[in-house]
Amino acid sequence: MGDKSTPIALMVTCLVDQIMPDVGIAAVKLLRRAGYTVDFPTGQTCCGQPFYNSGFHDQAAQLARRTIMLFEPYAAVVVPGGSCTSMIREEYPRLLARWPDWQRRAVDLAAKTFELSAFLVHRAQWLPEPNANAPRVTYHDSCHMNRMLHLHDEPRTLLTAAGCTLVEMDEPDRCCGFGGLFCVRMPEVSNAMTAEKLRRAAAVESDVLVSADPGCLMQMRGLVEGTGVRIEHLATVLEAITR
Repeated sequence: MGDKSTPIALMVTCLVDQIMPDVGIAAVKLLRRAGYTVDFPTGQTCCGQPFYNSGFHDQAAQLARRTIMLFEPYAAVVVPGGSCTSMIREEYPRLLARWPDWQRRAVDLAAKTFELSAFLVHRAQWLPEPNANAPRVTYHDSCHMNRMLHLHDEPRTLLTAAGCTLVEMDEPDRCCGFGGLFCVRMPEVSNAMTAEKLRRAAAVESDVLVSADPGCLMQMRGLVEGTGVRIEHLATVLEAITR
């Protein structure tokens, strides 16, 4: 479980900071309920993934070095999204391979950076108390969380422990269509994928479609009108249930 007296850091991500701050607030509340003191380093910026995925590796490396310097003093770093978590855990060591000292520091940061649900389940070993009024939910597995971080059970473990009735849609790991810059470069294909994801979510008649990745939420919310689907981040759902 680690030393809960030592502050941990929240890396809030660009999308949460700029578009859905309620997710960051909910994440902090959950971490505090798990017994942790949470710091929010105000100097944090983008993790560099948009640059990296666009081929601008030098610019991405600059942001990676800044991120490492900012977060390496902490015992753990928690991220409310799989995309930025996978960038730090999987890509930083490769991105900084030309600089051995920076690569070593990247490996160290990667080892103590966790997506929120993984941190709560594995590091904090915290599960919410069941709430009889918890909603009926279906869960969307984001590509980065499922395929790069191999996090499938952790969000479901938290939701079911909180008392949610989990109903699986057909192919819950089917891409929502976001894909970072993919949705900008190929919007017709992206939006068609999103529409299919929402159709499958609507078919199971849940109260809430839950995802743990802000990018997926942004993409699906952009096309949700008229579908009857309500879309929420894992953190906001859990926080509301555990008040």
